[in-house]
Amino acid sequence: MISVDEALARVLALADPPQPETVALRRAAGRVLVQPVTARRDQPPFDASAMDGYAIRDEDHAPGAVLTVIGEAGAGHGFAGTPGPGEAVRIFTGAPVPAGASRVVLQEDVARDGARITLGDRLEAARHIRPRGQDFRDGDTIAAPRLLRPADVALIASMNVATVTVARAPEVAILATGDELVMPGEDPAPDQIVASNSFALAAMAEAAGARVRMLPLGRDSRESLHQAFALAAGADLIVTIGSASVGDHDLVGAVAEELGMQRAFWKIALRPGKPLMAGRLGTARLLGLPGNPVSAIVCGHLFLLPLLARMQGLPGEIRTLQAELAADLPANGPRAHYMRAHLAPGAALPRITPADSQDSARLRLLSEADALLVRPVGDGPRRAGEVVGYIPI
Repeated sequence: MISVDEALARVLALADPPQPETVALRRAAGRVLVQPVTARRDQPPFDASAMDGYAIRDEDHAPGAVLTVIGEAGAGHGFAGTPGPGEAVRIFTGAPVPAGASRVVLQEDVARDGARITLGDRLEAARHIRPRGQDFRDGDTIAAPRLLRPADVALIASMNVATVTVARAPEVAILATGDELVMPGEDPAPDQIVASNSFALAAMAEAAGARVRMLPLGRDSRESLHQAFALAAGADLIVTIGSASVGDHDLVGAVAEELGMQRAFWKIALRPGKPLMAGRLGTARLLGLPGNPVSAIVCGHLFLLPLLARMQGLPGEIRTLQAELAADLPANGPRAHYMRAHLAPGAALPRITPADSQDSARLRLLSEADALLVRPVGDGPRRAGEVVGYIPI
């Protein structure tokens, strides 16, 4: 068996450089930027008022000064004139500051009577002007690669850029296998169970930017699996669930090899999830996950999500954070253990409590967890209060 780190390195090595495509900005959120974006204007494009008030000259900024209002500036409707000594322009937030004005006095600090204003006794030192280019300048860039969040899309829009070059979304085909499986909503026989893993993995892959095809359930026969793999044609990544071990009915690996799979590895020192394989099948990558519900989903976090990130040009790193252990733990064994756990607020770090049961068939415990507590191979006994690593889920 190989380590989790070595297995992840081999999985990430399967990824080819991302293929670029240009999309409208409206479709860019959640995609990975692969070419830098360059601003086409300054933001703001002019000195802009940060408040509602009156634009005046510095020389007139004195308590008790009486000024004459000569015009008005609003957002999208600037004032073309220039205030002279003793003059002011009524201005609203976001409006261009008129030439010659050097500050905005707040409307709360002014008493108005017709066309005249009198400045109050307590004037602020702040100018309340957002200078041209305060946010970014014409020619500034957003570097790639970058996963585009909603705020990034807004920033690109404000740069006056309508399209972006992103990584093509990976096509993922998900194949759950086993004679014991039926789809949700069907009537299982007494010796059957409802397929669940593929729904979690499809949701994870889609959240990671992939386009997903859920294939019909594969049965425990070479003929059925050959047909299922044929339906996966054109996918960038094929994810199989179940039948990846070495039992008499565990045929996925055997059929994949009959079809020409180049195996990268088979077993890893991991709990839950020991029987796991990865490799190439034609132009596709293949990731074979265990059929056990918790094992499949944990392996999805450890291998599927990093691989999809790497396929889109991101590093594919697993984000491990620190927490304070809330309960004693015995020594870990020869496999890295990713324990379902709960987080709670702590003084300096969050406190983490592993679930009482780590039975890998108990999917509800995973649904209730918000972290995977990481126990390295051979990790010694741990006492409450010690700092441990965890992966948020």
